[in-house]
Parts: sequence; structure tokens; C-alpha cells
Amino acid sequence: QVQLVESGGGSVQAGGSVRLSCAASGYVGNRVCMGWFRQAPGKEREAVATIYIGDGSTYYADSVKGRFTISRDNAKKIAVYLQMNSLKPEDTAVYYCASTRWCDRVISAISPFNYWGQGTQVTVSS
Repeated sequence: QVQLVESGGGSVQAGGSVRLSCAASGYVGNRVCMGWFRQAPGKEREAVATIYIGDGSTYYADSVKGRFTISRDNAKKIAVYLQMNSLKPEDTAVYYCASTRWCDRVISAISPFNYWGQGTQVTVSS
């Protein structure tokens, strides 16, 4: 069983930066995808950024391209980070780290992601 633990959320003013971390325990091989998703009040959960651990290829939602960066650190078991810059009030949401059981290329759909962290709140004030 894979367990994911997020950290790094908090409150920041618009234009600021936040870095989220996700540590995975349990077996996580290279042929998996990991990603960051978010859910704002009254809205559906959406993919923010995902990464295929096998080759590091990435996907970004249009709303965060050029501002957010997802990265991996295979040396630390499996850890995934989300660097968020130039934050906007509309980025306010609970951010979740997630992992698939298996994948062979970067994906953006939510349904293949089987394992989820508990979520961390990011609040951006104007």
C-alpha cells in the first residue's frame, strides 16, 4: 500500500510563492505517475501538474503553465514537489498529492490515480 504525505501549504499574498512536498512510502516503482491536484470550495477536483516518474515528462494545466513547476527526487525514496510562483487568489484550494499504481506515460486524467494524500490548504490573498 502506498501512502502519500503532503506538506508545505499555507497562506500567502498574491504574487508570492509556495513549495509543496509529497513523500511516498510503500512500494513506488518507476512506472508510475504522480501528480498534484486541487479542489476549491464548490468546484470539482482538477489536475494541476503531473509527472511520469519513469522519464520525468510532465503535464501542466493551462492555468498554471509558466508559474508552477513539478519535480521529482528519486534519491529520496520517491518525493514529488510543486513549486508555485506568482500565485493568484484563484489558486486558493486544497492541494492533493496522488499516485497511480502503474502508468507508462504522463497523464492528466484523475481516474487512474489510485493513491491520495490527505491534502494541504493553500490560501492566496489579494
